[in-house]
Amino acid sequence: MPESHEQPRPRLSRRWLIRGVGVAAAGAAVLGSAGGTAAAAALPGGREDGGRQDKGKNPGKGKKVKITTLATGLKFPEGPVALPNGDVLVVEIHRKTLTRITPDGTTSVVAELGGGPNGAALGPDGRVYVANNGGMYAFDVGGFVFAGGIPADYTSGSIQAVDLKTGAVETLYTAADGHDLRGPNDLVFDSAGGFYFTDHGKSDGATGDKGRLFYATPDGKSIKQIAGGMEGPNGIGLSPDGKRLYVSETYTARVWWWDVTGPGRITGGKSLGGSGGGNFLYTAADYTNFDSLGVEAGGNVCVASMIHAGISVVSPKGDLVDFVEIDTDGDPGITNICWGGPGMRTAYITASSTGKLLKVEWPRPGLALNFAGGKK
Repeated sequence: MPESHEQPRPRLSRRWLIRGVGVAAAGAAVLGSAGGTAAAAALPGGREDGGRQDKGKNPGKGKKVKITTLATGLKFPEGPVALPNGDVLVVEIHRKTLTRITPDGTTSVVAELGGGPNGAALGPDGRVYVANNGGMYAFDVGGFVFAGGIPADYTSGSIQAVDLKTGAVETLYTAADGHDLRGPNDLVFDSAGGFYFTDHGKSDGATGDKGRLFYATPDGKSIKQIAGGMEGPNGIGLSPDGKRLYVSETYTARVWWWDVTGPGRITGGKSLGGSGGGNFLYTAADYTNFDSLGVEAGGNVCVASMIHAGISVVSPKGDLVDFVEIDTDGDPGITNICWGGPGMRTAYITASSTGKLLKVEWPRPGLALNFAGGKK
């Protein structure tokens, strides 16, 4: 599909969007309704553990990149996975599918997943593993689509595995330690073949879950909680050497990290009261919701940033080294990034609120993920 030259729709003010994404749809709590004000709370600047708050010195402020619209008409796409043959997979929360997109923009459904597929990753057996939040309402704010709340048919969240050749779906996990998975969001495989995933939790507008982190094996036989008490954990990723685990929180717009001491074993404790026991890395200065994240080959953490739409690029020391604005028809819902193509220099980014998959030539190479087919 050629580069989009469509005129952007009338732009809504950020203040209007902040109010809008905190409303309720169909009587249910929606994105931004639980803990949203925490994202605007200022934190002290430099931390002994290396964490930082951006105080407005933004080396990428105003930077524009060439954006190619690869596919449109998607139903809240997330979790892009770049395949070695040039295709890209996404999950569609509101269509409840795993969807394939070819380089010419053609889309096809790989599998019907039900619930609310939220994140995806290639596993060691060649199957695609999906973090399924169990379902969300779709609602409109100023012509933009969002996702949230607890639909009437919700039962639990789950981890699923999809055979790309046959479309067969296997549900591996719906609970851990006797407690249901509430809203699995994103996942990443380590070199040992297991995977870490976030459980964002659910909110009904009156009460809300605390978020959790888990480690599981792809055979469906082992799952354990490794952290809890978090505020909307969303994106998750590993450093290039696999020795750090990064997690972004949506409503606080913070990034946390842990040392990885072995498969499924993490340690934090360097920040007093750190979310999930993690170490503080970075928080946004203005009102922003963080969604998923990816890691560059050089170690920078790239966090998809909503409302203030773009990609926040944060160093392992907690410095904002770049902010790449993603302006596509005014979409405030920039949710995910992954890399593929020659040299891992093509970024695939989901603009969820307008239903697009975007392609951007990235200034630095992305990290070749474990089992994703890229050369490590």
